[in-house]
Amino acid sequence: MDGRPFPAWAWSVEDCLKEYNVKLDKGLNSYEVEKQRDKYGWNELAKEKGKPLWRLVLEQFDDMLVKILLVAAFISFILAYMQGSESEESGFEAYVEPFVIVLILVLNAIVGVWQETNAEKALEALKEMQCESGKVLRDGFLVPDLPARELVPGDIVELQVGDKVPADMRIAALKTSTLRLEQSALTGEAMPVLKGTNPIFQKDCELQAKENMVFAGTTVVNGSCVCIVVCTGMNTEIGKIQKQIHEASLEESDTPLKKKLDEFGSRLTTAIGIVCIIVWFINYKNFLSYEIVDGWPANVRFSFEKCTYYFKIAVALAVAAIPEGLPAVITTSLALGTRKMAQKNAIVRKLPSVETLGCTTVICSDKTGTLTTNQMSVAEFFTLGGKTMTSRVFRVEGTTYDPKDGGIVDWTCYNMDANLQVMAEICAICNDAGIFCDGRLFRATGLPTEAALKVLVEKMGVPDPKMRNKIRDLELAASYLIDRSTIKLACCEWWVKRSKRVATLEFDRVRKSSSIIVREATGKNQLLVKGAVESLLERSTHVQLADGSLVPMDEPCRQLLLSRQFEMSSKGLRCLGLAYKDELGEFSDYYSENHPAHKKLLDPACYSSIESDLVFVGVVGLRDPPRDEVHKAIEDCKGAGIRVMVITGDNKSTAEAICREIKLFLDGEDLRGKSFTGKEFMALSPSQQTEILSKPGGKIFSRAEPRHKQEIVRMLKEMGEIVAMTGDGVNDAPALKLADIGIAMGITGTEVAKEASDMVLADDNFSTIVSAVAEGRSIYNNMKAFIRYMISSNVGEVISIFLTAALGLPECMIPVQLLWVNLVTDGPPATALGFNPPDVGIMRKPPHRSDDALINSWVLLRYLIIGSYVGIATVGIFILWYTRASFMGIDLVSDGHTLVELSQLRNWGECPIWSNFSVTPYTVGGGQLITFSNPCDYFTTGKVKAMTLSLSVLVAIEMFNSLNALSEDSSLLTLPPWRNPWLLVAMSVSFGLHCLVLYVPLLADLFGVVPMTVNEWFLVILVSLPVILIDEILKLIGRSRRYRMKEKTA
Repeated sequence: MDGRPFPAWAWSVEDCLKEYNVKLDKGLNSYEVEKQRDKYGWNELAKEKGKPLWRLVLEQFDDMLVKILLVAAFISFILAYMQGSESEESGFEAYVEPFVIVLILVLNAIVGVWQETNAEKALEALKEMQCESGKVLRDGFLVPDLPARELVPGDIVELQVGDKVPADMRIAALKTSTLRLEQSALTGEAMPVLKGTNPIFQKDCELQAKENMVFAGTTVVNGSCVCIVVCTGMNTEIGKIQKQIHEASLEESDTPLKKKLDEFGSRLTTAIGIVCIIVWFINYKNFLSYEIVDGWPANVRFSFEKCTYYFKIAVALAVAAIPEGLPAVITTSLALGTRKMAQKNAIVRKLPSVETLGCTTVICSDKTGTLTTNQMSVAEFFTLGGKTMTSRVFRVEGTTYDPKDGGIVDWTCYNMDANLQVMAEICAICNDAGIFCDGRLFRATGLPTEAALKVLVEKMGVPDPKMRNKIRDLELAASYLIDRSTIKLACCEWWVKRSKRVATLEFDRVRKSSSIIVREATGKNQLLVKGAVESLLERSTHVQLADGSLVPMDEPCRQLLLSRQFEMSSKGLRCLGLAYKDELGEFSDYYSENHPAHKKLLDPACYSSIESDLVFVGVVGLRDPPRDEVHKAIEDCKGAGIRVMVITGDNKSTAEAICREIKLFLDGEDLRGKSFTGKEFMALSPSQQTEILSKPGGKIFSRAEPRHKQEIVRMLKEMGEIVAMTGDGVNDAPALKLADIGIAMGITGTEVAKEASDMVLADDNFSTIVSAVAEGRSIYNNMKAFIRYMISSNVGEVISIFLTAALGLPECMIPVQLLWVNLVTDGPPATALGFNPPDVGIMRKPPHRSDDALINSWVLLRYLIIGSYVGIATVGIFILWYTRASFMGIDLVSDGHTLVELSQLRNWGECPIWSNFSVTPYTVGGGQLITFSNPCDYFTTGKVKAMTLSLSVLVAIEMFNSLNALSEDSSLLTLPPWRNPWLLVAMSVSFGLHCLVLYVPLLADLFGVVPMTVNEWFLVILVSLPVILIDEILKLIGRSRRYRMKEKTA
């Protein structure tokens, strides 16, 4: 042994025992155990080292916008400190800006770290699936509860009903005639799997085909066995899944919007840098002067104070350019989006998933439980008619275990003929299943196929008219009961009371059937059989006709039954044959274990002879039916340009039949190149795989293992697709983690799948994904709207500061005011834009391409035009206050301030050398008098009123601009503001906050503003309103451009 796992499924039991030098009746000795442990380690999943907290915190700052903000905060802090040192005051106001920026970044980092730590919980949930102890044979003694972590390869373990498997093991011997394991969480198979001991002569086979192996974390539902441990810890299938989950978590990529914002951040950095350099270059004469003597500069004079002043302007420009409120608004919008989605049964676990959903281009869906109900039901059944060459087919409606869900189509057999009575009797009595109601969902106990047969019996009714009426009354009374958890199957009970079960012949894979011996009311024994149709037909000598008469089964009759069965199988139905036998020979008077023939019932080899010379009754077709809503959801996906790929652990024919039924493929459509098993697809070359995945239309991948699912998701992501992956089992967790959107099932999903996912479906329904995508698209559009709104506002601020610097004017707004506008005043309208109603045809448009620009060239031109107006308006009103007595009939000098020439305003830095320059004090709202000890202070402390007007114009324009952002192209005449009442509320809140700053003295001092008069408010509104008219003209141009482009392409 070289320490590597070997293909135990392909080896005989003897070879496996020899490999570990162990005997089945003795187990390993203590020395061998220690030797094996040194080689393989403990039987536990590895504890993956998580990222240290300091690294997680640092990673939150690895973002271009955040880096710009950090630099801005640092420079602001240095300038505030220098300002405080010069004035010898604490100057708390100066520190507001760096403090607020740092606070935003810290909050952002906290949210980011919290999300990261939540992401790794899937691995913890996986550990909870592990078994704690097991019955192990060591040194010839049975240890009843050896801790599972102490198991080593070569240990002999005993498993019984209800046991959780502690490691991957090779079955050495069955202690009962049958052994079934529930391994759907690991493989995706809907039904418990029958296991055996025979080797499988195929070294590279899928998990589902390893019928002589049991896997860690799965559960024994029927029978008991003795096994040899072959893989422990990280070498088990569940260990491999943990490794895949960990690898997938390392591959997590940024969401489409995050990528676009990072790209935008990089461009913004470049733009800010260039504009700052230009501002400094334009104003260098103000702080650096020299004379040219003999071709060389001489008498160089440098003013550090002026240099610092223009440096502060550059910082203000950086603050203006960065949308500081954007992270907060995005988080708020996504949080509101999650609430909307929760109302539609889609519970979002990770905020960015909301936005990613809107960009989804491919949905990789599991079949069982997502596209289907995960509840077996009878779809149709058939029996022979009045002759051996005629058959009658009955269609059954209903897709759940609820007996009242649907019925038998055109059912006129209330007084059931003899043939249908026997069929109902076999379905009701040869059956160990039950049904209960868990809240709003009907569930099965026992085998799902048997539960479906009991539901069929309830739909068929009983042949006794009196009893039928009594059952109807009982059902009516039951509907008024408070406790509806236990479901009374009255028709099944009626059949069961008529006969007494005396013996059970369990199912085995050789004869492919199971049966029971019942004592009829007449005192005679009868054998009732159900099983594979081909197997029962081989052992049947007669067939029952509708009237109950028996006729010998000839070859044409057998062929008719087989052809009917083939028709049903081709629809994806699982066919179950029903038969009985009256002449039981030595078992005709069997009553208990004391009967002489009982020893034959202990030997499964005798079952085939007991189940011979049968009378064939009919065939029942069962299936896990597709959900009613899935067909429309698939159509919506096609209309929305989203491709659907079904990846399932189930077999190929069943998957294809279901996909045809939900109209993923048309009836009769050739599925070559569209349907593959996981193994077939992985055997293709990478170029062929890429070609298949890139072709339009749906795809099916059946018999898929966890690694297949993960590989398909990885390939799709590499092709630039945004992938949503659904799953419920442990086997789905790696692919859920790797996908852009991992969607787990809320009802049937394992805890591992839920923890690995980004979203959980509360109703396990595929159509919920489609409504969540529609909601995601709406949220994505709205986020683009408010991002564009905030950026257009910032462009206006940048142009305003640029114009101030270019014209050499005193700064018309200080950094703390710009910060207030970006964070508080812009925040509510931007958040309210997240409530914009969705477009009517949102699911009739193709998905957003991941490389689509957030702001294209036309939108950028629009914002430059709007921004230019914002800049001209804010700077213009500043100049008007200083230079004009009135504007459009509005008196500007009623406060008594002094007017100056534009040339004086542009050269205000030369004020100390002006002769005879004087100014008078002026009043502001509230009667406050602004006075000056030095006339030149008129351009610094005296500009407080002009600054207030500039700030108010900026706020008003941005409020009106938020109305423009309701739609990228639609006019306000076609999409009026009241379509989004939250926006009107948000505008009122923002105006209210601005008034608070103006009229509360403490805040007014902090932000360097003063109260305004009614006249001044009129002026502000008059200057701000044209922004709506300008954008309406630009929208009209945009609509006509798009119309012309459509005509060209048409």
